[in-house]
Amino acid sequence: MIIALAALLFILLLAGGVSVFLTLGAVSTLLFLIDGKSLPGIAQIIADHLNSNTLISVPFFVIAAAFMQKGGVARALIDAANTWTGHRRGGLALVCIMAAMVFSAISGSTTATSLALGVILIPAMLERRYELKFTVGIIGASGTLGTLIPPSLALIVFGLIANVSIPQLFLAGVVPGLLLAGMFMLWVVYYSKRKDVPMESKCSLKETVRVNVRAVPALLIPVVILGGIYSGLITITEAAALSSILAIIVGVFFYKGCRVVEIIPVISDAIARAASIILIIATAIAFSHWIIESGIPTRLVGAISNAGLEAWQFLLFVNFILIGLGMFLEVISVILITVPVVLPALLLLDIDPVHFAIVVIVNMGLATLTPPVGLNLFVMQSISKATFREVVQGVFPFVLIMAALLALITFTPAISLWLPQFVYGN
Repeated sequence: MIIALAALLFILLLAGGVSVFLTLGAVSTLLFLIDGKSLPGIAQIIADHLNSNTLISVPFFVIAAAFMQKGGVARALIDAANTWTGHRRGGLALVCIMAAMVFSAISGSTTATSLALGVILIPAMLERRYELKFTVGIIGASGTLGTLIPPSLALIVFGLIANVSIPQLFLAGVVPGLLLAGMFMLWVVYYSKRKDVPMESKCSLKETVRVNVRAVPALLIPVVILGGIYSGLITITEAAALSSILAIIVGVFFYKGCRVVEIIPVISDAIARAASIILIIATAIAFSHWIIESGIPTRLVGAISNAGLEAWQFLLFVNFILIGLGMFLEVISVILITVPVVLPALLLLDIDPVHFAIVVIVNMGLATLTPPVGLNLFVMQSISKATFREVVQGVFPFVLIMAALLALITFTPAISLWLPQFVYGN
């Protein structure tokens, strides 16, 4: 049954090109009919799981990302970062990483970050004689910071499925996210010296102050959101709603990158994107329910116990599975399909689910940069004149860097667990 199930999913998703939610919905329905289950009863299970306050945060964060992207926030962040590192060799590439870190802390989306920064930075970097491959590579790779740096939509989905504290997951992503950004910066410095990338003139003090003051509203958004969450003043859902309101105010009325008449169309487009995520989650809930009732997780735990696998061996095996799935499926789908299967095994092997979440999320960051279905690859190709091959070549060094980080995080749980343990004392 398991082999037939995997084959059916593969055929529908890859060979057939059927959308993820239709595939999961159709396969789940077929499986429940074969088992003689009541479909109205399954619908009730889905409704019960979707009746979640935390899930409401998803459309709000998507709306915030849309207004961050269109409202001129990316330009303000890039200009501010440029006053600090733009005069150094490889300065614009460093600016890209710094801006991506802040933008990710607002949007929570890797593709939104890559798209918003790429539209501005690709022409600027090419004008300053950066190689096209390196340009699309650093922008596409910097966008992956959105999967780690809170608030991350991928971490929210993981928390919902695994019933893990989302604030703890957010904290767990901070140190790996900063570490990844630092590794990217080291590569940029090395590359820039080797290629003798030209340096820019340093901004005057007056210009530096003016540009940084203008960026304050954009910088305050993640401070208000994350500060509100960890101070206990607001919940995740309230923080998401607040982020969307602040994004509209800042993007429309302060930076004026989006007109008042565009507010409703932008919200409508964002809700459509959020709806597609919710549909995938709904059908994945049904699929996960069948997986649990089928006894697959129990058999997996038994197999691990009989094989005498240690935690590091299991994590190594799961990494290979996640990387393989990530090459063909998008991030949310992989999380929803795999997490319910492996959760019981985590308890058996005494693997902290918060640590495992970061292992999964770094894998999913890699997935956005690996063909054939790496979303950031297509984003970079669509907004640049690069061929798909050039984009893949450009991100390759950063894929190796992320693979090194993945190995480090997998076998050093303290990297992801230190901050949440420090804050929550467990």
